[in-house]
Amino acid sequence: MAHYRIPFPPVPATDLRTMLHRHLVNRAFEGMLAGDRRREEALAAGSAAAHLHRVRDSVRAAFGEMPFAASGGPLELETVSRHETRTCTIENVLFDSFPGWRVNASVFIPKTAGPHRAIVIPVGHSGKQFANYQIPAQAFASLGYVAVLFDPPGQASEKQPGNDHFRDGVRSFLLGLSPNRYFVLDALRCIDYLETRDDVDLSRGVGMTGVSGGGVTTLFAAIFDDRIACTGPSCCINRVIDHPLGDSYSECPEKYWDRRIADGIDAVDVALASYPVPMLYMAGRDDEVFTIDKSRELAALCAAACERLGGADRFAFYEDASGHAYTLEQVARFAAWMERWIGGEADPSVPRLDPDVFSMLDYEQLRCRPAAEANMFTISREMGRRLARERPAVPATEAAARLVGTPGAAISWVESAPFRVWMQDHTEALCNVEGLDVPTTVYRPHGEAAAATLVVVVDDRGRTAALEGGGLAQQLSGMTDRDAEGALPVLAVPDLPGWGDSRPALVPYAAASWGSMDRFLSYLSFGLGDGLLALRTRCLVALCRELLERGAGTSVVLVGRRTGGIVATLAAGLMEEVRGLALLDSLASFQHLLEAERYAWPAEAFVPNALAVSDLPQLLAQVAEGGVKVTVINPRDGERALVDQGEWRRICPALAGEVRCTDDEATAVAHLREVVGSLTGRKGRESDTP
Repeated sequence: MAHYRIPFPPVPATDLRTMLHRHLVNRAFEGMLAGDRRREEALAAGSAAAHLHRVRDSVRAAFGEMPFAASGGPLELETVSRHETRTCTIENVLFDSFPGWRVNASVFIPKTAGPHRAIVIPVGHSGKQFANYQIPAQAFASLGYVAVLFDPPGQASEKQPGNDHFRDGVRSFLLGLSPNRYFVLDALRCIDYLETRDDVDLSRGVGMTGVSGGGVTTLFAAIFDDRIACTGPSCCINRVIDHPLGDSYSECPEKYWDRRIADGIDAVDVALASYPVPMLYMAGRDDEVFTIDKSRELAALCAAACERLGGADRFAFYEDASGHAYTLEQVARFAAWMERWIGGEADPSVPRLDPDVFSMLDYEQLRCRPAAEANMFTISREMGRRLARERPAVPATEAAARLVGTPGAAISWVESAPFRVWMQDHTEALCNVEGLDVPTTVYRPHGEAAAATLVVVVDDRGRTAALEGGGLAQQLSGMTDRDAEGALPVLAVPDLPGWGDSRPALVPYAAASWGSMDRFLSYLSFGLGDGLLALRTRCLVALCRELLERGAGTSVVLVGRRTGGIVATLAAGLMEEVRGLALLDSLASFQHLLEAERYAWPAEAFVPNALAVSDLPQLLAQVAEGGVKVTVINPRDGERALVDQGEWRRICPALAGEVRCTDDEATAVAHLREVVGSLTGRKGRESDTP
């Protein structure tokens, strides 16, 4: 048998490629199943009202300020154009949702004399020019309803700049808010607009219906506004454990809010939260995403809950012979539903809708051309600026604890036999923290007394990139420093969960143009109330303390590169053992993520609630005040462009002299080596030859 002298890593108990994914999904399942139990217990105990009140409070808190109805500002109404068709009159109008944010509404008005009842039709992740939206709007108008059709932010709509709901929506996470607020407020302001029309009768409320994302908007709008008298969501929801958890779908960030998953708030809870508002839930038998078996299951749960609440007649399910679409048959079903609950007819009938009557309109007949000055990007940016002005100073220990939670201890530690590499002994370790394996390469001084300092390098590219071929970590190790003065440090280079060897393997839906493992896991972690960088920070702290317990030093120097710099900064705020913090190519400020029109950082960098607590410059300044030597080399803005010293002085005046900016990689690394050497007491030069 061959004798292997190379220190191969200990074999993990699980596949590292699926470890983080399984960990988060399992936690999510636990949260959702616990939520199911709470809902069932509340229904059985007759305390469902209190349960649904908690759901509504969670949603409303996650949406932040929502100015509509009595609290809404001026609509700033502008009529853009008017067109006559054979079935209705179309008026295109603009009005404000958030101040300066324009709703581009196409209003379909019946040919008959008013006043008319009204319906709001939020468009899904599409545009109002497509058949799923404009044909139903025409059909509702032919039945005597004023129908308001409006685009969502982004998608295929007129409201695209600054409104990419994946890229710009995730900005809301930094503020502790759900990006769904931007979709829902538009729908509520449509009701405000309808109240200005003399030809509309809102005395018994308004109906709201939509397909796909428009159905989701409908569900949430009804939680906020009691003017909504009945709803008709279509092809839009499944139980969370089915979709997105069960199929690992990279769905939209607006489906998430802080702790939604941890608190077990299912689509069933969202659907019931507007009770006793009557709901007709519609589904397509051939829907390829919200499959019919899952829709039937959700409908059965909602129906049973409404029956136990005493309102069995307030929920109905219609299974359409369609796919992911809003058909004329659904128009007829929902019109009858509205006639029952708004019109007061016990057994309403609706005339047959002839598809040949309704034709596709030219897009020009629906355009409103809203101004693009206010959008998800600009509103989030201004909210961040306001928080910076108003946010009270919080000590680094408190800020880091609020963002990260309480680090635990290592559950287990396995380490290979040492292998001498010039001046050091190389080992491969496997540290388990919170059920997650953290593979770590460790270099200890060979034959020397116990080192005084532990240097830990955190690089989001992983250990291989940090070490291989004379990488940054290798240059900091001192492994070939024969002539240097002072004791060598212990060097540890971990692959924190999701980085390096544990980079998540792809799931099928990650191949979609909007899908990625970063997005799926980042959104899911936000729903768990536990951002990915927070989880990694806890792992890092536990790893450092385990190494210190094992004699790897008495103090710690943290070196963070790229997104690893955020983790190192948060860890420095938590650990009194840290005496030095050096950052290279790290994000300079969370606010920079809101300032960059096209940011270049992954979704995981948007640490949930960060700007409601602190920002990186403030954390660094407070860490330094606590006695930690802080050095920042080549800080980066939201686009990963170099932040010059003038900008650094503006955002972090307390550490104005602790930043180095250079376009030369070798110069930057040389300075980092000098800084780490000064912190460890190791002085000398790296040997040029082995």
